[in-house]
Amino acid sequence: MKRTAPRAVLALITALLTLTACSAGAQQRPGVVVTTNILGDITRQIVGDEVPVSVLMTAGADPHSFGISAQQAAELEQTDLVVHNGLGLEEGVQRNVETAVAEGVPAVAVAEHVDPLKIAGPDSQPDPHFWTDPSRVARAVDLIAEQVVAHVDGIDAAAVKARAAQYRQQVLAVEAETAQRFERIPPERRKLVTNHHVFGYLAQRYGFEVIGAVIPSGTTLASPSASDLSSLADAVRRANVRTIFADSSQPDRLARVLAEQAGIDVRVTPLFTESLSEPGGGAATYLEMTRANTEAIASGLDA
Repeated sequence: MKRTAPRAVLALITALLTLTACSAGAQQRPGVVVTTNILGDITRQIVGDEVPVSVLMTAGADPHSFGISAQQAAELEQTDLVVHNGLGLEEGVQRNVETAVAEGVPAVAVAEHVDPLKIAGPDSQPDPHFWTDPSRVARAVDLIAEQVVAHVDGIDAAAVKARAAQYRQQVLAVEAETAQRFERIPPERRKLVTNHHVFGYLAQRYGFEVIGAVIPSGTTLASPSASDLSSLADAVRRANVRTIFADSSQPDRLARVLAEQAGIDVRVTPLFTESLSEPGGGAATYLEMTRANTEAIASGLDA
């Protein structure tokens, strides 16, 4: 005859198994989930190895259109903090972020807290591309650090604040380098034409004039009309623009069509505008991306 364990023992075993499973799940849960890889790099510099940081957007992807898996969507709803750009940038995952917030997950839309600009044009939509101004990124560093300390369990607040302060100084150093490099560009040459409206913050900070964009919108999901291209080609001719800058993650066909329509010798120069590159690709971190774009713009404008 088999002996059976007392009910109390069985209950204890069940409870221990449940606690073990919950503990394993807690260890696997990321402390912070970040939507874009630019913000992902910034957040990792601040958090360090304190807790895991999961970045949804892969290198070279388009922040306007990238999507996520069901597993990543579940991750959003289980994390301690969601860091996202906001202002309509992450169009492909906005619904997932909203669902996580509705489930009670703390989230911070960084672009909304760094004195956002509006995109030039009839719609005057908020411009999400704040990272082209490093001084605003310095503000974002402080914001993210505050949110991490406030919402992530088990974090070493002093260590996070120290890393944030150190990284903030690195961002401001790059900002100073950028200002010095752009000062060498004559004011009459500080004119930008890009694939879509992405450099409004840079233009304000460093005294550039945005002549226009091939796609007259703040999103790559829009398309230019024939009249849009014709109007921009006229503006390029009048301003004697020498270079059109195209996002490295997007085909530059439209920019080349514009160069042909303008009827002048216009180069098309790639920039890392909305996504970091793979390691070794020239823009694997925010600081590397900023330096690369600064040199590409200055060289493209013959400075």
